[in-house]
Amino acid sequence: MTTNHQVHLSDAYVLSPTFLFRWEESQGAHVLLYPEGIVKLNDTGGEILKLCDGESTVDELIDKLTERYDANRVAIAESVIKFLEVSRVKGWIRVTS
Repeated sequence: MTTNHQVHLSDAYVLSPTFLFRWEESQGAHVLLYPEGIVKLNDTGGEILKLCDGESTVDELIDKLTERYDANRVAIAESVIKFLEVSRVKGWIRVTS
């Protein structure tokens, strides 16, 4: 059985219910908490997950991050899509659209 983990620009993502996303002062980073442990996110990962509200599409996430960081849209898009693909495979997020 194969599973498609491809991210589409029209997809919208939300955090999976088994994870709690928050800023952890003691870690100095955003983290994902789950019953078995904790995942410390880098700054970019935290910024991407903050925008996964279930309403904003991947295309809109890319636009927001491109504007926020005044960066090349193609480079931002590649990084965002790769992060979302990994996050989806790990079960951190799920598609809502």
